[in-house]
Formats: sequence, C-alpha cells, structure tokens
Amino acid sequence: MKRFKTTGLCNPNKDYMVDITERLEKIKAMVDYGDYFTINRARQYGKTTTLAALKKYLSNDYCVLSLDFQYMSNSTFKTEGSFVKALANYVVEKAVSGQTAMPENNVSALKQIASADTEELELRTLFSAFSDWFRASEKPVVMFIDEVDSASNNQVFLDFLAQLRLQYLNREEDASNPAFQSVILAGVTDIKHLKSKMRDEDQSKVNSPWNIAAEFDIDMSLHADGIKGMLDDYEADHNTGMDTSAIAQLIYDYTSGYPFLVSRICQIIDEKLVPGKFKTLSDAWTRNGIDEAVKAILIESNTLFDSLMGKLTNYPEMKALLRRVLMEGAVIPYSADNEGISQLVTYGFIRRHEGRAVIANRIFETRLYNMFCTENDINNNVFTSEGTLAKNIFIKDGRLDMRLIMERFIKTYTEVFGPLEEKFKEKDGREQFLLYLRPIINGTGNYYIEAQTRDQTRTDIVVDYLGQQYIIELKIWRGERYNAEGEQQLSEYLDYFGLDVGYMLSFNFNKKKTVGVQLVKVGDKTLYEGTL
Repeated sequence: MKRFKTTGLCNPNKDYMVDITERLEKIKAMVDYGDYFTINRARQYGKTTTLAALKKYLSNDYCVLSLDFQYMSNSTFKTEGSFVKALANYVVEKAVSGQTAMPENNVSALKQIASADTEELELRTLFSAFSDWFRASEKPVVMFIDEVDSASNNQVFLDFLAQLRLQYLNREEDASNPAFQSVILAGVTDIKHLKSKMRDEDQSKVNSPWNIAAEFDIDMSLHADGIKGMLDDYEADHNTGMDTSAIAQLIYDYTSGYPFLVSRICQIIDEKLVPGKFKTLSDAWTRNGIDEAVKAILIESNTLFDSLMGKLTNYPEMKALLRRVLMEGAVIPYSADNEGISQLVTYGFIRRHEGRAVIANRIFETRLYNMFCTENDINNNVFTSEGTLAKNIFIKDGRLDMRLIMERFIKTYTEVFGPLEEKFKEKDGREQFLLYLRPIINGTGNYYIEAQTRDQTRTDIVVDYLGQQYIIELKIWRGERYNAEGEQQLSEYLDYFGLDVGYMLSFNFNKKKTVGVQLVKVGDKTLYEGTL
C-alpha cells in the first residue's frame, strides 16, 4: 500500500504523489533547446524528486548523467586536482553501475584520470575526456547536479562552472563543438549570481561563471487540481468517501502548494489522527481533520521548520523584514534587487503577489506569528495570563463565544495599558489581541491573517475552531463613514465564507467614545462591534 512521504526521494510506485508530467514536459522543452539552467527552490520543494522523474522522462532521447554533490566531501574541493580526480571517479561509478550509458573506451579514459596523481590533473583534462564521450555517445548527454549549494563557496567549483560555460559558448559558436546538451543545477541558492575571478593573461576581471543560464520560471508548487489527483489515487485505495475536490482546495488554501506542507498534512491525516482524534479515516478526511493536521504542523519540530528558523537566527535582518510584513502590515514592493527580499524568497519565506512581497503560505504565516507573539509574551505575561485563566468561560457547547472574548479583551486591555494613546498603531492592537486569543484557542483551534485584507488600516483574523470559523476585523476608528464602509466590507467577506455572524474590533481615540460591544445588523448579517 502506498504512503505519503515527506523525507527524501518520492517514488510513484510506493508513494502518493501529485502528477508532475506537465512540469516535466516544460523542462524537457528547455533541454531540447539546449538550455543550461538552475532549479533553485527552497528546502523540501520537490527538486530532487523532480530530477529523478526527469531522468526517466528523458531516457528515450538522452543519456543522463545525474550527480549529487552531497556525495562530494569538502576535501575534494580544496584543489583543482582533487576535484578532477573525485569527479572522474564519481562519473565512472555511474557508468559502471549502469546508471549512465557510456562507451567502454570513455570509461577507461575516465578511470585513468581517476587513478592519476592529483598534482598532475587539471579541469581541461576532464573536459577533454567529456568531449570524447559526447562524440562517441549514441545520444546527446544531459548532466544534472543536485545539491550544488554544498560546493558553491569553493573556487574550484566556480572554475568548473567556467569550463562548462566555455564549452557551451563554443557550441553556440559552432554546433560541431561537443558539449553537454543541457546542464541542470539544483539547489536552494541561485548560483547564477555567483562571481568568480576570470583571468585573461595579466588582467583580472569579475564575471559570472553561470551567466549563460536560461531563466527557469516553471511553477513547482502543487495546485488544487493536482492535489485532487493525488487524493483520488488515495481514495481508490481507502474508500473514505471524502470530497477530494473540496479537501484538495482546503489543503491548497493552507499551503499555497508548498510540496512538503501538502504531503505533511496528508501524512498526518492518514497516519496520526485515527484512532486518537477520529474514529475512522472517513471522519479524518474532513475540514476538521485538516484543522487538526495544521495544528500539529504548527507545533511540531520538523526538518523544514528547523531549517527555516535557523536561517532567521543567522540572518536577523531577514527576521526584521518578516516582522515588518507580518506585525506591522507593511506593504513592501517585490524587488529581485533587494537583498533582504531575495534571501527571503531563496529560503521560501515569501513569494510575489500582485507586485508585492507576501508570506509564502498561511502555515508559515501562523508559525511566524506564533514565534513573534511568544517573544512578546515575556513582556506581556500579566496581560496574556488573563486569557489563559479565563479560557473555560469562552467556550460554550464546543463553540467560541467571540463576543465575550472581545468584551474581556477590551476590559483587560484598559486595566493593563490604560487609555489608548495617539502613538498607538493598528499593529499594536493586532499583536495584543493575538496574545490574548492564542491561549484561548491553543491546542484546539487555529488562526491566520487574511492576506487580502491586511494593510495599515484593516486586518481580518480568521479563526478555525472545531469546524467553525470566526472572522474578526481589526481597525483604527476613522469616523462613522469609514466604519460603515468597514461594515459593508466585512458583510461581503462573510458572504465569501458562507457565514452570517462577524466581529469588528475598533481602536478609537475619541474621548467621548462608548467602550464595549454592541450588536449591529447589516442586511442579513449580524455584526458584533467592539470599541476600545
């Protein structure tokens, strides 16, 4: 029986997978054209699985040399000779094992290089042997190199790229010059931006050893229709009765198609929730089951989050930029030339949306919110403890009493912080409300900030609690007209979610304001409007 997999290479014969044939077709078109390019995506974004599938997909038309630089130790990059010797030996292993087709004469030539004295070896010797192979091969040769990040800081590797570049340029100048048909480098970092000293006699100039790379803009995220196909495969085996279209869309809404998160949600539902949380798989493959899986992901330690949080520790400037986007609602234009944004994209934290930088998906956003809020807990423990102590009074028949939560929040905020001051900003209220809300729903519910409505004037918080959704709009009071517009916007937003009741919390600086919560009818919607 197949399983969902979140570590290592996925095998379609053993693992439930989204069909990536369309992606492979697009990549093959680049290979057919003779492009050299880099597949750079964040950790656990399906790069290795894509390369494995691509190798099989190309096998009828090409001879594929698939390498993984994790197999190359750091010592092999110390000198040109040690690198040439190690790489020649690696290619020989691929040929001898039958993983890469190579005429025996060419295998013997590489064996001689691998057994030669390190001091005598140069890159041009290796590339000369490659050229002989290309001439003798029945099919054009394509090279994959996975995990190139492990070598990107080494001068020898940059020199290796420069040789590939030179061979490519010679081929473009004269098609009779032998070269790899295509070279695909895979890793997190886009090595196209690496710089290397390229010496021309006595002069030295800075050039990119990989400026020949074609743009790789093929979408590698998983879309709802692809997730549905994977769930259909699962459903054929398990007959849970789930609505695969609806479940696929819910999974996509939380993950924005981040492959690891898609598989992890499915894996948790399939393996972790029955019988602990649900009696049967039919009960688990529902909105409630997805909520439980997301809740588990938000608190677990896994390889993806360990890597992401480690990056924020090592790069505090990235963490500061994320805080601006999340906690302050800053609208930051997306710019590939901005180093901070470029790094956040590289590591998978953000993506481009309508010309601006946004957090990559809801799960990342909530996990980051929790991290920032936890840091703030240290300075607000008196305030947040009230939400924890009063937790039981906010839950009635398995539903949140959101009106009461707003009332107690307003009362507690006033007692702890006093009257609102002009320096108060909407982000301050958002932080404090989340600090108050988190211990109430913690362990049972989830929340996220609706990206479409987050700005300096308005924020919608969506709470999922035991299958029920609650929409709370937070905003600064800017007069009756603006408030009426906000009521209409919230009413329309409730229509989108299929809800009849919504909540609005306004931070009002007027001295004659009426503090508290009141009920307001807007068309067929019921709004509870709180004023602080």
